[in-house]
Amino acid sequence: MEDVVTGEAVVLEVPCARFPSRMVALAIDIAVQLIILVILLVAVGAAEASGSLDAAAAAAIGLSGTVLIIVGYPTILETVSRGRSLGKLAMGLRVVGDDGGPERFRQALVRALASVLEIWLLLGAPALITSLLSVKGKRLGDIFAGTFVIQERLRAKSGAAVVMPPTLAAWAASLELSALPDETAAIARSYLSRFGELTPVAREEFGRQIAAEVAAGVSPPPPPGTSATAYLSAVLAERSSRDLARMSGAGLGRPGAGPAAAGAGPGPSAAGAEAAAGPSGTTARPDRETAPPGETEALSGGRFVPPA
Repeated sequence: MEDVVTGEAVVLEVPCARFPSRMVALAIDIAVQLIILVILLVAVGAAEASGSLDAAAAAAIGLSGTVLIIVGYPTILETVSRGRSLGKLAMGLRVVGDDGGPERFRQALVRALASVLEIWLLLGAPALITSLLSVKGKRLGDIFAGTFVIQERLRAKSGAAVVMPPTLAAWAASLELSALPDETAAIARSYLSRFGELTPVAREEFGRQIAAEVAAGVSPPPPPGTSATAYLSAVLAERSSRDLARMSGAGLGRPGAGPAAAGAGPGPSAAGAEAAAGPSGTTARPDRETAPPGETEALSGGRFVPPA
């Protein structure tokens, strides 16, 4: 993991791509480029032999095609796919800027032009040396363009179910959740599942923003002094409990459950229920609170504000 400072001065931890993965992705891209190049040269040679092209035209087409394949292939693909070539897509890698943002056209072009020297002409020796010496595994093209490669596709981790803080159970039973969008609930669950991976600054910043978005669709407000993490945990746990009760038919007529539980009004979709239920599909209420400690913001009037 490496720390990346975004444009909003938030520190994020991102997984840098490992050297073997980058080598395999590079080998796939080079193989694809060589196959396309061979097909082009064979076609041009056949056209020249048949008299359809003269020697000058064949040379011009061959040179232009070679440049387009070597430089244009990575530039176009990485720009359109936001940092992924065919090899990187196969290996779950992606090129990002030093600020963690998506790769831009200028950066993709610089990387492609640098690859002509460090990979094609010098057989990858400079790229190998600089990648081994760089903390983020940068080759020369990455250094010039201000980019690095991250491991975008990681092995799935089993996430713990969101639990209900005991002190908020009575309050959560009276919540009106029908206005909470599925997308917002999914973002909140993702934040809680990655809570331990975030830096303290990122926890505070993201927690405040996500809690404010959730509060816009949930009523009534929580008790004074409720942290963002406890608030989100209570809302998602209650939402999951109601969804499961509605699907099993056991939650009809539950006191204080509201339209979302009794099915009397528009409630969260099945996709939202899965997002809120988590990988295990169930959410329990243990005897003790096991949610991670939250920030110190209080929620007042539906908006999180720093305590006085």
